[in-house]
Amino acid sequence: MSVRTQSSEPPESSGAIHRAGFACFVGRPNAGKSTLTNALVGQKVAITANQPQTTRHTVRGIVHRPDAQLILVDTPGLHKPRTLLGERLNDVVRTTWAEVDVIGFCLPANEKLGPGDRFIAKELASIKKTPKIAIVTKTDLVEGKALAEQLIAIDQLGKELGFEWAEIVPVSAVADKQVDLLADLLVPLLPEGPALYPEGDLTDEPEQVMVAELIREAALEGVRDELPHSIAVVVEEMLPREDRPADRPLLDIHAFVYIERPSQKGIIIGPKGKRLKEVGIKSRKQIEALLGTPVFLDLHVKVAKDWQRDPRQLRKLGF
Repeated sequence: MSVRTQSSEPPESSGAIHRAGFACFVGRPNAGKSTLTNALVGQKVAITANQPQTTRHTVRGIVHRPDAQLILVDTPGLHKPRTLLGERLNDVVRTTWAEVDVIGFCLPANEKLGPGDRFIAKELASIKKTPKIAIVTKTDLVEGKALAEQLIAIDQLGKELGFEWAEIVPVSAVADKQVDLLADLLVPLLPEGPALYPEGDLTDEPEQVMVAELIREAALEGVRDELPHSIAVVVEEMLPREDRPADRPLLDIHAFVYIERPSQKGIIIGPKGKRLKEVGIKSRKQIEALLGTPVFLDLHVKVAKDWQRDPRQLRKLGF
């Protein structure tokens, strides 16, 4: 079993060779994929929350290095679907796996391997040619003995299913431990070639999608137990305010927060609109940091009945 730690010999430098390609993080929901993407990119490009199924789009984060450009594809967590939305999210994951150069399987250090992990590993075993790295996330939450046991269990899992991990690497995105090492291990598995995105680009997500995701992240906070998957956000328009002087621009953003039932409206809005106001304040700060301009955010809550199960509504909401 080859487990990589920072004191291990780094991969050999490949001289003037430049590599560029796609790496995909997979794992069951809430395995730390989005947090890891943000840590590698060095800036927030994927929304994170303490509940499963936060990610609904494949977010590409772009890591620029002198020797390589590593494009990270962050997928929704693969899971047993209970709705049409769930089935579509799983299809997104499988399509992504078929198109990347390397797959990183994220397994939290603080949770024993379960049926969900085996379900994903079994699917990975059927992808023969693509190298697979086991990434043991959240190592800051466990002691050395528990981590060692997890590393052995992961190595064994690969053997049981008839494949060898290209690497097994423990990381902590939160404590910034071995994140750079992970990038060093991913790069040699990419094909040789020029950069695929301009220097300075951190993601290829449209700004409107990223803004909608930041609003949804703020809306999810505090209602995790009541509305874990029922919130969707659509940005209807983003327009610069016309009557503003050049040195004092203002961007008008009009967005709808969709929920599935009228009874959920009160939960999102809160007493006397307090909760929706907090969502607006929190997401506006994040949006202004992302776009680098002052923002006027106009938020409205709408009911889209049972949208997770309705093909027409899913299309309208971008799934």
